[in-house]
Amino acid sequence: MSKDIPGIVILGPTASGKSRLAIEIARRFSGEIVSCDALQIYRHMNIGTAKTQRHEMQGIPHHMLDVRDPGEDFSAGDYQRMGREAIQDIHERGRLPFVVGGTGFYLRALIDGLFQGPSRSEELRIRMRRIIQRRGSKTLHRALRKVDPQSAARIAEMDGERIIRAYEVYLATGKTMSWWQGQPRDALSGYRWLKLGIHVPRQELYQRIDQRAEDMFASGLLEEVRSLIARFPKESHAFKAIGYRQAIEYFDGTLTLPRAIDETKKQSRHYAKRQLTWFRADPAIAWLKDSPDPKQLHDEAVVLVDEFLEVMK
Repeated sequence: MSKDIPGIVILGPTASGKSRLAIEIARRFSGEIVSCDALQIYRHMNIGTAKTQRHEMQGIPHHMLDVRDPGEDFSAGDYQRMGREAIQDIHERGRLPFVVGGTGFYLRALIDGLFQGPSRSEELRIRMRRIIQRRGSKTLHRALRKVDPQSAARIAEMDGERIIRAYEVYLATGKTMSWWQGQPRDALSGYRWLKLGIHVPRQELYQRIDQRAEDMFASGLLEEVRSLIARFPKESHAFKAIGYRQAIEYFDGTLTLPRAIDETKKQSRHYAKRQLTWFRADPAIAWLKDSPDPKQLHDEAVVLVDEFLEVMK
């Protein structure tokens, strides 16, 4: 008999159908969903993040959505603290926690814990932000790739804040972020997790990603971004996200609308590749093969969850 508390993780790359499957499975097993998405934590960013809307939730409570404004800072440490509180609250009410999303770093922070690396250095950060302002984030990303290729492979060239943190750790300690992440961490104790990943064949996944990008722009992404930058600083970290960045570049006259849509597709495909690289390094993930018949995917997931919960009794 296990004394650990059961929990379910449903993960996968962008546009793989995680949210839909999670809602169906959570409804069957009296669950509640904890979103694990670095962008869906921001209020008012709905279209560009493909955020599950209330009418799509089918009455399943969702946590870690809309917890910050786009102009506010939010770290993996913040996510870890608030996400763990949500999981504990779900358990105490006799419900089953489902952690659902595609932000691998947040998932690691939540379950495995964060590494105890050096504190932030404002002096180093100011210097690196100046480099990015003058020469672009790709320049700093190339520098990071030379000293810590593992971290660079997981961080997008345009993700200035994460590039700065990884390079800051190296400069401050002489050891890479990858090395620090291999050290003991403050893991979430008392829980045992079943991790289910959704595998979608690459060509099909890329078609879904391209269609999602077109749908976002057709559904009002430009209007959403116009409203956001009227209320929050355009330089906010949240607006570096794929889709939002391209929309802002369209407003700035840097990109035409067709080019903005194409760039959103391209960057989304690259992001999906990075997500898969991250997840494939975790041998604990049981991969579900996506099917044209949604019922087949649903049934396979139900069997695995049933078996897991039976063992946990």
